[in-house]
Amino acid sequence: MNKNLYMDINVLQTVPSSNINRDDTGSPKTAIYGGVTRSRVSSQSWKRAMRLAFKQDSENEEWLKSYRTLKTASLLANKLQELDSNLSEEDALKKVEEVFKVAGIKLKKDKKTGEMLTGALLLVSEGQLEKIAKLALSVDQIDKNTAKEIKKNLMEDQSLDLALFGRMVADNPELNVDASSQVAHAISTHEVTPEFDYYTAVDDANAKSQTGSAMLGTIEYNSSTLYRYANVNILDLLHNLGNKDLTIEGIKLFIKEFVLTMPTGKENTFANKTLPQYVMINVRTDTPVNLVSAFETPVRSEGGYVDKSINRLEDEYKNSLKFVDKPVFNVELTNSENIVDNQAENIDDLINQTAEFVKQELENEDSND
Repeated sequence: MNKNLYMDINVLQTVPSSNINRDDTGSPKTAIYGGVTRSRVSSQSWKRAMRLAFKQDSENEEWLKSYRTLKTASLLANKLQELDSNLSEEDALKKVEEVFKVAGIKLKKDKKTGEMLTGALLLVSEGQLEKIAKLALSVDQIDKNTAKEIKKNLMEDQSLDLALFGRMVADNPELNVDASSQVAHAISTHEVTPEFDYYTAVDDANAKSQTGSAMLGTIEYNSSTLYRYANVNILDLLHNLGNKDLTIEGIKLFIKEFVLTMPTGKENTFANKTLPQYVMINVRTDTPVNLVSAFETPVRSEGGYVDKSINRLEDEYKNSLKFVDKPVFNVELTNSENIVDNQAENIDDLINQTAEFVKQELENEDSND
C-alpha cells in the first residue's frame, strides 16, 4: 500500500431560509469568494455538530466518549472517587493538582465558585481519565517519576473526535495531538443577498380593545446551496487510534455524521434541517483535493442551483485529473445522471463501500509488513 491514504468527502446541500451559524452581530456568516458574497458555515460549528453526534452513538462505546472542557480537574476528581469510594473530596483534589502539575498543565481557581479550571478548553477522552485515575491511586506519591506515565496516558486511548480533530495544549505542547482530518468552511456555490425577517409578538392576555405588539424585532437570514468538503488522513487516524478495527469504524462514523449532521443555530425559528443532494467520496494516495474552485465563478440560475452545482463539481473533478492522480476509489450518492464513476444505492451503501475499500488497503499494508 502507498504510504499516503487520504479520503475526500464532497457534499452539495441546499438549505432554505436559515441562520445556522451567526457572527457576533447575529448575522449569518458570509465570505467573499470569486468577488461575490457567499453564505458561509464555519468548520468549527460543523465539527461540533459531528462531535455531539459521536456522543449520541457512545452509549456502549467508551472510545467515543470525551469532554472538551475547562473542568477536567473536577472530572478527574470524580473519577478518583468513583474508583475509590473511601477517598475524600479533599484528597481527590490534592491528587488532581499533583497530576496536573507533573503533566505541565496549569490550573487556576474560579473566583466565583472556587473550582479548579484549566486555562483553556482541554479535550480528553473517558479512557484517558480512567487510566490516569488508576495510576494516581496506584502510587504513594505523584511526582516527576510518574510524570512520563501520566503524559503517556494523555496520548493513548484517544476518543474518535480527539483522533480526528486533534488537541492543542498551550501549557505543554508535548500533549498536543495532530488532527487526522480537515473540515473546510462550507460556502454557497452562488452569490447570496442578506434578507431580514421582521417579526412581532402579541400579548395573549391583552383586552380586545388593546392594540399593538408586546415585542418586535428582526432576524437576518439567507438561503443557499452549500458546497461542503472534508478529508481524513487515514493512516494518521490509524496512528492516533492505534487500532485498525476502530479506524474502520471511525471512517464510517465520520462519513455518516459529516453527511447527515447540521449546526443547530436558529433551528427552531427556521426548521431548516435538510439532507444533501449529492455526495462524492474519493480515496487518494497523492494529496487531498478540495474542489471548491468549481464555484469560483458563482453559479447563476433562475431555476435552482443544485443541478448546475452538481454539473460544475463533476466537471471540476474531471479537470483536476490533469494535475493529480486519479483516485484509487470513488463512489457517489446522488439522483443526478451525470455520474463520474460508481454510484451508491443509499447512505449505508456509500459508507460500507468506502469502509470495505479502506479495510482492504489496511489489510494489504499488514500483509506487506
